[in-house]
Amino acid sequence: MASLLYRLGLTSVRHRVIVTLVWLAVFVGAGVGAAALSGSTVSTFEIPRQESTTALDLMHERFGAASTGGTAQVVVQAPAGAQVTDQATAARVTALVGELKGLPGVASVSDPLDPQAPVVSVDRRAAYSTVTYAAPAQEVTELQREALLDAVDRARDGGLTVEARGDALQEQVHLGGPAEVIGVVVALLVLALTYGSLITAGMNLLTAVVGVGIGALGVITLTGFTDIQATTPVLAVMLGLAVGIDYALFIITRFRHELNAGRPVPEAAAMAVGTAGSAVVTAGLTVVIALAGLAVAGIPFLTQMGLAAAASVVVAVLIAITLVPAMTGFVGHRALPRRSRTGARHAEAHKDHGFYAGWARLVTRHRWGSLLAAVAALAVIAVPVASMRTSLVQHPAEGGTQAKAEQIISESFGAGFTGPLLILIDGTDAPGRAAAVRQQTAALPHVALATAPRTATDRSAALITVVPGSGPDSAATTELVHTLRADLTDTDGARIYVTGTTAVNIDVSQKLDDALPRYLALVVGLALVLLVLVFRSLLVPIVGVLGFLLTIGATLGATTAVFQWGWLADLVNARSTGPLMSLSPIIIIGILFGLAMDYQVFLVSRMHEAHSHGADPRTAVTTGFRQAAPVVMAAATIMFAVFAGFVPQGDATIKPIAFALATGILFDAVVIRMIAVPAALALLGSTAWKLPRALRRLPVLDVEGAALRSGSPDADAPELEPAASL
Repeated sequence: MASLLYRLGLTSVRHRVIVTLVWLAVFVGAGVGAAALSGSTVSTFEIPRQESTTALDLMHERFGAASTGGTAQVVVQAPAGAQVTDQATAARVTALVGELKGLPGVASVSDPLDPQAPVVSVDRRAAYSTVTYAAPAQEVTELQREALLDAVDRARDGGLTVEARGDALQEQVHLGGPAEVIGVVVALLVLALTYGSLITAGMNLLTAVVGVGIGALGVITLTGFTDIQATTPVLAVMLGLAVGIDYALFIITRFRHELNAGRPVPEAAAMAVGTAGSAVVTAGLTVVIALAGLAVAGIPFLTQMGLAAAASVVVAVLIAITLVPAMTGFVGHRALPRRSRTGARHAEAHKDHGFYAGWARLVTRHRWGSLLAAVAALAVIAVPVASMRTSLVQHPAEGGTQAKAEQIISESFGAGFTGPLLILIDGTDAPGRAAAVRQQTAALPHVALATAPRTATDRSAALITVVPGSGPDSAATTELVHTLRADLTDTDGARIYVTGTTAVNIDVSQKLDDALPRYLALVVGLALVLLVLVFRSLLVPIVGVLGFLLTIGATLGATTAVFQWGWLADLVNARSTGPLMSLSPIIIIGILFGLAMDYQVFLVSRMHEAHSHGADPRTAVTTGFRQAAPVVMAAATIMFAVFAGFVPQGDATIKPIAFALATGILFDAVVIRMIAVPAALALLGSTAWKLPRALRRLPVLDVEGAALRSGSPDADAPELEPAASL
C-alpha cells in the first residue's frame, strides 16, 4: 500500500494543475447539483414494516391525507379567576378558531368549545384546538409556521394566554452558524501555531473545506431524490470537516519533515503520501467501516446517516492523498516556517519535543500509577451511564411557546395529552368492533381517556384516540403500548394497530436499543481484526479496544449527566433536559470508534516502527510517543474545536451528539492515548509486539512505509532515508 500511495502522491504533485482543476470541477458540480436538484429534508423517524408505520399508511388510505398531516395544538388559558367558557372569553376562542381555519395549508381545526366534543380542562381555565395540515409535518413550510405563530401572537390580549406546540412547528435544521464558524477559526489558529506558517495553515483548511463542501453538497443533492433526515447533512459536515483537517494535517506535517530532511518538493510530497498517507487510508477505513456498519441496525434513516457521513470521510481521504500533495507542490518550501527555509533543516526533523519526551518518560516510569489513574478517572465519569434513558421525544426549548403550551396541557389536562396514541381498526368488521375495543382500552391502567370511534367514509376502518395517563417518554406509556398490542387481538374481519407519533417513537427507540449491542460487537470485532493486521500484534489491538470502551463509557456518562441530569446544562446552553435521543448512542459509538482508532494507528504505528528498528520496548514507546504525540494532540484539539462549535447554538438533536463527540475526543486523545496506552504498552514490554504463530500468515499492511525505506518505487527517485515522524 505504501508503494502505491507513493506513486499516487508523486503523480499528484507532478500534475498538480490537473489534479486541482479536477477537484475544483467536482466541487462546482456538487454545488450546481445541490442548487438545482435538492429537495427538503425530513424530521420524522419511521421504520418500514413496523406496526405503527404500517398503520399510518393505512390511515392515509382510509381517512385521507389529513389523517397523517402535521398537527399543532393551540392552547388557550384564561386569566386567574376566569374561565374559557365565560361569554367574553368564549367569543375570543371562537374567533381564534375561525382565524386558524383560514391559515395557509390548514386542512381542519377542532373547536374546543364544541358541545359535542369539548376539549376543556376540569377547572375550565384551559382549552386547546388541534390544527391539522394537509401535508405531513416535514412538508409544512416556514411561511405556514409563521402564519400560525402570528395568529397566536394576535390572540394574546386582555390577559389571555395563547401558546402553540406540535410537530407542524418543528423547524428544519440549518447548516452553518456563528458557533460553527468559531470552531473553524479555532482550527485555523491551532494549525497556524502547529505549523508556524499561515500559508500552510490556510492550505490545510482550504483542502478540508473543499472536501467537506463536496460531501455536504452531495448529500443535499440527494434530498431531491430520497427522504433524508434533517440531521444527516449536519453530521456529514461535522465529521467531514474534522477528519478533513486532521488527515491533511498528518500528511502536511510529514511533508515538512521530509523537506527538512533535505528532499526535493516532489519527493517530499510523495514520501509523505506513502508513509503518513498509508496511516490516513487505514484510519479512514476504520471510520468508514464504523459508519457503514450502522446498517446492521436495519433502520433506513440510520443507514442513510452512516453512509452519508462515510461518504464524507471517503472524500476527505481522497482529498488528503491527491489534492493535498498537489497543493504542496504549489506551496513548496513556503510550507516551512521562514526560519526553517534558510537554516539547518535537519534540526526540525530530528528535534526532541521536550514536553512530550518528558511526558512519555513520566508515564512509562510510573506506568502502574498512570494506568490506574486514567482508568479510575474515566470509570468515575462513566457512572451516570447506568441511569441513561433514551427516547425519540424531543422536548422543546424552555421559555418558548412550545414549552409553555406543553406545560399548560400537562398541568390542566395531563401529561398524556401531549402524546396521544391512535388505535386503528381496519377491516369489514371495523365499525362493529370499534365500540368493544374502546371499552376494553378505557378499562386498562394508565389510560386517561379513550375517545369515541371515528369511522371512515366507506366504513372500512375506525380510529380511536387514546390518551395515556403518563407522558410520551415515560416507561408507563411504553408499557401501555405493549399491553394494547398484546390484549387487543385481531379477528377475521378486523385487524387492530396501535400507532401515532408516540407509538412510532417507541418502536424506533426499541429497534435502536436492540441494535446497539450488535453494533458494538461488530465495531469492536472489526477493530481487533484491522489492528492485528496493522500492528501484527494481538495485545496492542486489545489495549486499543479496551481504551475505546472506556472512552465510550465516560462519554455517554458525561452526556447523560449534562443533558439528562442537567449538570452544567447552562454552560452548554442545554435549553431542555430529559432522556437522550435514541439514535445518539449508536451514532456516537460509530463516530468515536473511527476517530479513536485514528489516534491509535497514528500514535502506536510510530512506536511499532521504533521497535521494529531495534529499540527496546520502553524506548520504542517513548520514541514513538515523542514523534507522534504533538501531531495527534494538534489533531485532537482541532476536532474538539470543530465538534464543540456545534454545541452552543446547535439543534436539539445535534447538540448532545456534538457535545459527546467533543468530550469523547478529549477523553480518548488526552486520557487514553496520552496516558493509558503508553503506560499499558510499557507494562506489557516486548510481549505487546508479538503475534501468535497461528496468525503470522496474515497479510502485512505496510502502514509505516518500510518498503519505501528499502528503496524508492520510482525509478527517478533517490534511495530514501528513514523519516523522523509523521
